[in-house]
Amino acid sequence: MPLVPLFLISLLFHAWVGWRIAPALSAWSAFPQSGALFWALMVVSALMMPLGFVARRVSRGPATVALTWLGLLCMGLFSSLLVLTVLRDALLVLVWAGTWLAGLAGLDWAVLAAFETISAIAVPVLGLLATVWGFWNARRTARVVRVDVPIAGLPAALHGFTVAQISDVHVGPTIRHSYLSRIVARVNALGADMVAITGDLVDGRVADLHPHVAPLSGLTSKHGTFFVTGNHEYYSGAHDWIVELRRLGVTVLMNEHVVLHHDSGHTPAGDALRTGTAPLLVAGVADYGAHHFDKAHRSDPQAALMGAPAAALTRMLLAHQPRSAIAAQDAGFHLQLSGHTHGGQFWPWNHFVKFQQPFTAGLNKIKDLWVYTNSGTGYWGPPKRFGVPSEITHLRLVMA
Repeated sequence: MPLVPLFLISLLFHAWVGWRIAPALSAWSAFPQSGALFWALMVVSALMMPLGFVARRVSRGPATVALTWLGLLCMGLFSSLLVLTVLRDALLVLVWAGTWLAGLAGLDWAVLAAFETISAIAVPVLGLLATVWGFWNARRTARVVRVDVPIAGLPAALHGFTVAQISDVHVGPTIRHSYLSRIVARVNALGADMVAITGDLVDGRVADLHPHVAPLSGLTSKHGTFFVTGNHEYYSGAHDWIVELRRLGVTVLMNEHVVLHHDSGHTPAGDALRTGTAPLLVAGVADYGAHHFDKAHRSDPQAALMGAPAAALTRMLLAHQPRSAIAAQDAGFHLQLSGHTHGGQFWPWNHFVKFQQPFTAGLNKIKDLWVYTNSGTGYWGPPKRFGVPSEITHLRLVMA
């Protein structure tokens, strides 16, 4: 988006929040200057927030990093202020209605008049607390979420097969080499049989970010690391990223599959050696909307199975968006690993994901297909996760 409209939109929203909150803060007898300070905050935030996305267009160098951080932190704070202002106005309607009814009944509910000031004070206080908590939650290394997936007809040799899934890391303006290195170390500590990266790894060009993605070459597992594109790869030069990830030793699956021959060496009970191996088909598709950028990248779960051996009866699909699940079910997959939603990233946006995707987070099922939606290992935009922690998923296939 051009700079001028972006700044105008930002100013409009900030002006509305300032208009709704600052006058009530000025009526606070203990600190009447708070209204002017809030207006000052709105002006600074309105000017800084767009820079979180466009600073790299304006300048290069250390100043760019500082402007980006400041802009994205302002965005994180303002997102909470905006939501809280809307909620406050809804409560004010109820309070005003109650005050009016109390007046008709001859009751003294004058105390409710103070609610306007008290609620105005609560907006910046709660907004700041949510932003600080969300920042800590976003910047810490993602927790490990362990999930068992029961697969009907799973061969005994595949019982206990483990997948470490990361998704939506968004290496870019504020997620850099050290952040990804911590993720890689935690994934490696799991000792998984394979690693799956289900898209939106980057937010930027290879030329700018290749040093920060380099830690991926250190991922270790029995069968290797597999990647599928997300929508943000297409905003960032998907073809170049496919080449770069392959250079780092990552297997990129573009409407294609590989067959892993796995033998864990133990029975499900873990008390005796198993003989033989079992094949596991692992397929991957391009992002659900990839065809808008390159028609040759149209996501196609059915095409990903082309030439699949009949013996590979257990089939797993990596697909960035959960809404690939209907086509995956029709194609005969047993498990789909996805991301994209971030679980909403911070409240209340988790309640809106369902308007675009069939699932927001966690393990769900469509007919015979299990779908696991990772809540995101990093974050996009403001460094903030409130009510939706980031995750590294450790999935284990078990016999149903």
